[in-house]
Amino acid sequence: MSQHLVLSFIGEDRPGIVERLSDTISRHHGNWLESRMAHLADKFAGILTLSVPLDYQAALINELRDFEKLGLNVTVENATQSPAQGSTLSLSVVGNDRAGIVKEVSQVLHSLMVNVKELKTSCEPAPMSSEMLFKTEMILMVPEKLPLSELEVALENISSDLMVELSVSQFA
Repeated sequence: MSQHLVLSFIGEDRPGIVERLSDTISRHHGNWLESRMAHLADKFAGILTLSVPLDYQAALINELRDFEKLGLNVTVENATQSPAQGSTLSLSVVGNDRAGIVKEVSQVLHSLMVNVKELKTSCEPAPMSSEMLFKTEMILMVPEKLPLSELEVALENISSDLMVELSVSQFA
């Protein structure tokens, strides 16, 4: 029998963080399942899921908490695998950068009970000007009873300067 765990961590970026995490997980017979990690503002941050045999779970968690001595703050949560409910879509939003875009998009999604499964954002210079463009890519779980046209209209009503693209895709 095994337990799924979700780890989140943040610390000063330096070589060897992933190797130390993977070594610790492996020594406790854990199986690294899925992860997202990135260098952000001189920090290295990430989240990962793993499974670990119940006999090794406590020792693994204790060792992961000791990473704080190395400058890496690790949080561990028990997780369950739950079946997906609804359709999975990708959403791309691009517009002139301004404060509040994520808030506005997330308010629309919440009002329609759409769940954000993944979110990636960036700012970069527009190709033909010096203005900054805000870009976001999201993977969404949309309720089965929500017409996609309703979601699209709600998102397009946020602002005339945002380009919204929804696509139905098959995701694992």
